[in-house]
Amino acid sequence: MCGPLVVESGFRPERETLPMKITEILRPQCVRVPLAATEKKAAITELVDLLNEQGMLGDRDDVLSAVLAREETRSTGIGLGLAVPHGKSHGLDMLSMAIGRPETPIEFDSIDGRPCTLIVLLASPVDKTGPHIHALAGVSRLWQTEGFRAAMTGVSSGDELFALIEQFQA
Repeated sequence: MCGPLVVESGFRPERETLPMKITEILRPQCVRVPLAATEKKAAITELVDLLNEQGMLGDRDDVLSAVLAREETRSTGIGLGLAVPHGKSHGLDMLSMAIGRPETPIEFDSIDGRPCTLIVLLASPVDKTGPHIHALAGVSRLWQTEGFRAAMTGVSSGDELFALIEQFQA
């Protein structure tokens, strides 16, 4: 079947046939511009800590370990300046997302060799594969929008970036 991905897990029962919107997962308080981090591990840690500060994690260390372990198997720098570090952990109960834009692009061993200008961290419970995959697809769809990528460089706060995501998401 061709067409948009649909959520079949019951994650969003009122909208099961529509693509997932990032803002169904992302809270404005979980968007940071600029990130203080200047390297990959520190950026991942800062975003996990942001989720933890918002009370979204039951076990911060387990989530951080899961994301870093996933990153060691293969870089999540997917190209065009985007990295999507992600992992599954027993340290949280629901799919959680944090986004950061570093002051200076961060080297993420991306497949195209470009440093990352946007980092989207996704953490999910080990038994929630469907929503995790749909969230990754939603991030990918957003990043493929050239207008979003261009506009994103001009934001100066997390609130501005969140508003931009709302404007451009599917």
